[in-house]
Amino acid sequence: METIASATKPVGNLLREWRQRRRMSQLDFASDAEISTRHLSFLETGRSQPSREMILRLAERLDIPLRERNLLLIAAGYAPLFPERKLDDPTLAAQRCAVEIVLKGHEPFPALAVDRHWTMIAANGAVQPLLAGISPELLQPPVNVLRLSLHPNGLAPRIENLSEWRTHLFDRLRHQIDLTADPTLITLLEELRGYPSPPGAQKNPAADYAGVVVPLRLRTDAGTLSFFSTTTVFGTPVDITLSELAIESFFPADADTAEFLRKLG
Repeated sequence: METIASATKPVGNLLREWRQRRRMSQLDFASDAEISTRHLSFLETGRSQPSREMILRLAERLDIPLRERNLLLIAAGYAPLFPERKLDDPTLAAQRCAVEIVLKGHEPFPALAVDRHWTMIAANGAVQPLLAGISPELLQPPVNVLRLSLHPNGLAPRIENLSEWRTHLFDRLRHQIDLTADPTLITLLEELRGYPSPPGAQKNPAADYAGVVVPLRLRTDAGTLSFFSTTTVFGTPVDITLSELAIESFFPADADTAEFLRKLG
């Protein structure tokens, strides 16, 4: 329904909304796109119809996600350009293999692949042992990683620096919403904001991380494990599924965590 509703808007309206979302004036955007301000104004008001090439050019300058670039093309009367295939599609076999290699190669440290809505697509063998004690309904597919992390029946009661970690995730999610305007992510953010902070969660961690990384400090039967994470994405994808796929890799933030994971693996 979201796609149909968006596609019924005139293409000029959609271009203007994306320009305003990027906080660019007509003058700044026209200069960046190397067109006149008058031409841009005509495109946004519908007085001029953009060519297919112009739509793609403007979308590139605005860093519009591939899914939404298709909507722009449809709104202007053109066929969508970017395909969307499931990751198990035979044509994506090489890319799926690459994901599996990265996940497996990261063991004994945890890593998982997520889509644009933070749904877990795949995970390596180091993830499962960290999910002990989580309510079974949160582990029923599709598993949302943010919900799993912050829900009171999920990992939240075991995250020692919950307030800090939650702020970090909220900042990432808000940034993603700014980039995509995805209504599903907006709804997810509102849901996550409604979760309570478990009693005993640290409000002001004493450690100073010098603004380098935000750690995840997870309490386990073996003691507290400390991680920092990196995000890997496909370079220059032209498939919607690949453009929205990210691999979250967790690294030990101290020697004790590294040693524990190596023994566990």
